[in-house]
Amino acid sequence: MKTELIITGDGSHSIFVPELNEHYHSTFGAIRESDIVFIENGLKEILKSKKNIRIFEMGFGTGLNAYLTLLHSLKLPVIIQYTALEAFPLDMETVQKLNYAEELENASHENNFLNLHASSWEQPVSLSNSFQLLKQNVSLLDFYAENKFDLIYFDAFAPDVQPELWTEEIFDKLYKMMNPGGILVTYCCKGIVKRNMKAAGFDIEKLPGPPGKREVLRARSV
Repeated sequence: MKTELIITGDGSHSIFVPELNEHYHSTFGAIRESDIVFIENGLKEILKSKKNIRIFEMGFGTGLNAYLTLLHSLKLPVIIQYTALEAFPLDMETVQKLNYAEELENASHENNFLNLHASSWEQPVSLSNSFQLLKQNVSLLDFYAENKFDLIYFDAFAPDVQPELWTEEIFDKLYKMMNPGGILVTYCCKGIVKRNMKAAGFDIEKLPGPPGKREVLRARSV
């Protein structure tokens, strides 16, 4: 698919897909959205009870969620095993234009960001003593989990673009992939999404969203 690089409201890059009329992140701020939805609501919450965690990400995309998680792991006494799915990986020419390291004032960590994308697919790669990455070029519909996860970043395209990824069956699959007390976080708070999560067994809560979005969701397995 053809993609276009854009600047979002907080100065950080995102990707626009004209064919789908969809952006990878909020146009109000890519970094701000990822930090609130996935790091504040997800990573920091699970780290209150666990220091050795398995994370599953649906939608590796630009690698922003993984990059923010990696940066946090470098500052904390944690061990993170991170599995990410991406059916349509970005090319390295596009990746090298993304300004996340610069915007986060972590230019010294730019190699860490590029390594996320340059690392091999389908095999685990240690990017630091505390962060191991496994990228898989497969759709969620075809994915089989060999391990249980403590935290899920659900960052698929919106339900009107990828409705097949927001069904009760998908959330049932995700629920079964999680350890008891696991957390799932997502930017989407639509009624059909909440109903499908509840039907799959999740306890859900609405949380304040980033700029441009009133609410986001955090769900827990029991």
